[in-house]
Amino acid sequence: MTTDWEWDDTLFLGTAAHYRRGRLPYAPGLTDALAGILELDGRGRLIDVGCGPGTIALTLVDLFGEVVGVDPDRGMIAEAAREAAERGVSGKTRWVRARAEELPAGLGTFGVAVFAQSFHWMDQDLVAATVRDMLRPGGALVHISDLKTTTRTAEGLPHPTVPYAALEELVSHHLGPVRRAGRGVLPHGTRGGEAAVFHRAGLTGPQRLVVPGGQALERTSDDVVAGVFSMSFSAPHLFGTDRDDFEEDVRRVLRAASPAGRFSERQPGTEIFVWRTAPTAEGLS
Repeated sequence: MTTDWEWDDTLFLGTAAHYRRGRLPYAPGLTDALAGILELDGRGRLIDVGCGPGTIALTLVDLFGEVVGVDPDRGMIAEAAREAAERGVSGKTRWVRARAEELPAGLGTFGVAVFAQSFHWMDQDLVAATVRDMLRPGGALVHISDLKTTTRTAEGLPHPTVPYAALEELVSHHLGPVRRAGRGVLPHGTRGGEAAVFHRAGLTGPQRLVVPGGQALERTSDDVVAGVFSMSFSAPHLFGTDRDDFEEDVRRVLRAASPAGRFSERQPGTEIFVWRTAPTAEGLS
C-alpha cells in the first residue's frame, strides 16, 4: 500500500446494503473449524475488528457468550444490528461504530479477536499491539481471508462464469485506471505482511488452517451487481451522477455473458491463521 494513502470515512460508503448479497460466502465448515482449533464452548467473548455488516461475527455467534463487532462505517454497523435482530441474537451482540485505531474504547477483554479481510485497512502495528493487550492470557488473534493460492476451475459448472475481467475494465473506464479508495487512490494495492506485524506485537504462531471450498455456487445478475457495489474500489458514491449509467453498463456486460441472467462459480476456500498470547490455566474463557 502506498505510504501517503490515508483512511477516510467514505471508504465503504454506501456498500453495506450490497455486501451480504454481493460478497461470496466463506467456505462451509468455517464455524466447526474455528470451534475445534480454539476449543470453543459457547462461552467467552469475541471481538470482530472491522466487522462490516457482521458477516463473521454472526457466523460465529453461537460459539461465544458475547460478540462485539467494531467498524467505522455507519451503514455497516446498522446492517449488522438489523441482521442480528432478524436472527434473534441482539441480546448477545454489540455493534460499536469506531475505527480500530480507537480501541480499546472501554470494551474490556476478550478470548478471541478476529480480523476477516479487514486488517489491511488499519494502522497495523498500532492495532495489533492494542488488540493483543485486549486479549486474555491464552487468547487468540485470528486472521481470516479467502484462499488466494488455488485456481477455481469452471469445468462442469451449469452456467457461464462471471465476466470479472470485463467488469474490472468497466470500473477503470468510469473511474480511471488507478484503484480508488475513499477520497484517495491505491496505485500499489493494499498492505500485506501481516505475519511480521503479529510477530512484532509479541504474538506466537501461527497455526494455519485451510477450510476447503470448490462447491458450485449459482449467482444472479443482481447478485453480481451487488458484488460490484460492495467493493471499496467501486463503491456507489465514487460514480457520482454516473452511477446509473455505470450500472447499466454492468448489466449490459452481464446480459452478453449470460442472457438468462444466471452465473456459476466455485466457492473459494478460506485460510485461517491463529496467533496466540501467552497461555494460562484459564484458557480462552
